[in-house]
Amino acid sequence: MLLLTRAVRAPATWRRWAHLVIGGALLMPYWFLGMVLASLLPTQRPGLVGLVMLLFPLPATFVTGLVPAVRYLEATAARELLRGPSAALRPAMTSSWQTRARTGLWFGAHLHVGVVVSAMSLAVPPFAVVLGLLPVIDWGLGSAADPGPLYAWKHSGWVWLAPPAGLLTLLALLGLIVLAGAGLSRLGPVLLGPSPAERVAELEAAARRLAERNRLARELHDSVGHALSVVTLQAAAAGRVLDRDPDFARQALGAIEESARAALEDLDHVLGLLREDRREDGARTAPQPTLGDLERLLEQTRIAGVKIDAEIGAELEHVPAAVSREAYRIVQEGLTNALRHAGKVPVRLRIAVRGERLEIGMDNPLAGRDAAGGDHGGGRGLGGVRERVTVLRGTMAAGPEAGEWRVRVELPLRSGS
Repeated sequence: MLLLTRAVRAPATWRRWAHLVIGGALLMPYWFLGMVLASLLPTQRPGLVGLVMLLFPLPATFVTGLVPAVRYLEATAARELLRGPSAALRPAMTSSWQTRARTGLWFGAHLHVGVVVSAMSLAVPPFAVVLGLLPVIDWGLGSAADPGPLYAWKHSGWVWLAPPAGLLTLLALLGLIVLAGAGLSRLGPVLLGPSPAERVAELEAAARRLAERNRLARELHDSVGHALSVVTLQAAAAGRVLDRDPDFARQALGAIEESARAALEDLDHVLGLLREDRREDGARTAPQPTLGDLERLLEQTRIAGVKIDAEIGAELEHVPAAVSREAYRIVQEGLTNALRHAGKVPVRLRIAVRGERLEIGMDNPLAGRDAAGGDHGGGRGLGGVRERVTVLRGTMAAGPEAGEWRVRVELPLRSGS
């Protein structure tokens, strides 16, 4: 009784009741259509008409459930009204006949259980009122010459059992509403939930989204991180020589402006892609830098006061675009790490094509805490480089050696290399 009282007081119970009543209302057109079909039969026996009215909605509701949009509508209604286990439903159109068949079963169950609950909700409360007041009111139900069940009960010694009987019928109705609503809520994920194939597709889509977000995070870290490191050093250098070498200061300020503008473009591009309401016209897409932009990157770093000894092979223009983009970011991150951890130390860069592989080598003297035994792996930079190399199925080695920090990367130019 306590559980029933709690269920009656819960708003979820009456939302589920509304869902059932909607199902009962939706079944009415099927009954009317059954009556029309029964009227076309050669014989008009009442029993046959009633049988057609009762049986016709069973296959008709199942067939209706095969319509792709029904799953979306039913899942939405179940999620909002049934709640409970059905609250996790994600409305979607049907994509396979197996899913459509499950939706047909659900639609039929919803409508037929709903019509039973609707009918009981209409009939039981008035009947309970009649029984509750039967000891004190003569409802005119029958007479001594033609006594009906209630008339006989009214004039018997058991008339005072009528009010408790009326109360029991109300409790039975409430129990039916609670059980039917809870049952449909549990059944919703089974019949309206995703199929195994749809679950696999959802997991694959989630994995793709996660991989894309990780890629964008690496792009943002590499581009903006490098720009901030360069801008910091350029601003410091410009401040020191502003009075005695204004030409160099102006050059450094121009490089700061260019670096900041490029970083803002990268940031705007990444944020545009991360917005869920991003434009479909691709207005925020921007070309990613490749090895063809390497000279500009090196020049910006040199303006910051870093001496770069670069040997760049002539074959880089034939490197595949995907490898070229990742190689640019790897070099950019290597320069950023050198600036961040060692300062204005000379950097040697060797990048060339050897056979079917692109080879990248970067060396710089260790300084500060790195020379005392630290490394460059405390942040995200080296991990991001390793992720890029792994995606392209390349190899990477990085670490201190003979007083220098050395990075060696080899990237296959073809996926099968």
